[in-house]
Amino acid sequence: MLACQLKGLTDFFDVSIVKPYPKGDDKGWPGWRFPKTDNEYPGATVDKLFGSEYLHEVHFKADKEYKGRYSVPALWDTKTNTMVNNESAELLRSLQTSFNNELPPEFANVTLYPEHLRTKIDEVTEWMQRDLNTGVYKAGFALDQETYDKNVIPVFGALNKLEKMVSQNGGPYVLGKELTELDVRLYATLIRFDTVYVQHFKCNLGTIRHDYPVLNNWLKNLYWNVKGFKETTNFKHIKENYTKSHADINPHAITPVGPFPDIEEGVEQDISKLKVGSIKMPEVLEYESKL
Repeated sequence: MLACQLKGLTDFFDVSIVKPYPKGDDKGWPGWRFPKTDNEYPGATVDKLFGSEYLHEVHFKADKEYKGRYSVPALWDTKTNTMVNNESAELLRSLQTSFNNELPPEFANVTLYPEHLRTKIDEVTEWMQRDLNTGVYKAGFALDQETYDKNVIPVFGALNKLEKMVSQNGGPYVLGKELTELDVRLYATLIRFDTVYVQHFKCNLGTIRHDYPVLNNWLKNLYWNVKGFKETTNFKHIKENYTKSHADINPHAITPVGPFPDIEEGVEQDISKLKVGSIKMPEVLEYESKL
């Protein structure tokens, strides 16, 4: 949804939104569920295409023998009557060019993967995805202390590295003046960090708002000042997607009230005024030095 907003594609897609929970058993069955009415759960909608109860029914309409993941987002082509893609990273990349011939110049010229920055984007994506975007899950779903300890350190090593990177590049975005897919990928993790990952996934060596002033400012700028980010963020969905779906982690499905506010206000335009933060735990600093 965010990529559609940034590319001016909202008129091209009719969006149906599943409820954030339940997501099914440990194998993902029966999976994401649509509400029966648009008033059943705030921000969720009925399946506007087929009136399906579950998202997996939509996958089976495209392929009766489908064996993959019943994941969101999923893009359906109403002309060919089939599922185009349900991999978020691939959709983020493909939407950059797929509709350019149909868009006015101000949106056709928007690209989150500019040619002159592709090498750097690919380089950062590799370790950011490994250590942070999926790193929070590797720490959060760890079944023993050793696995947790091994995976929580890289999360904060990556955050330390990104804090310095945004500061050195001068902001307001990860690579400086241009908004890229790095910002979209990082936003998806950091908007959830203080509200979910700190407590639910035990990534509590620090918080974005208290330990990373530059990243916190970067996050606030996207949410409050860049159209599309706030509009596609729903903190109730974010929190309950985790706290009411993972019975092994949170057996009573209690959703914490905090932190308050969900995201702070006030954006510093001159990030040179911000003191670069970090988690100074020796193991974190050692990992950061290897990135």
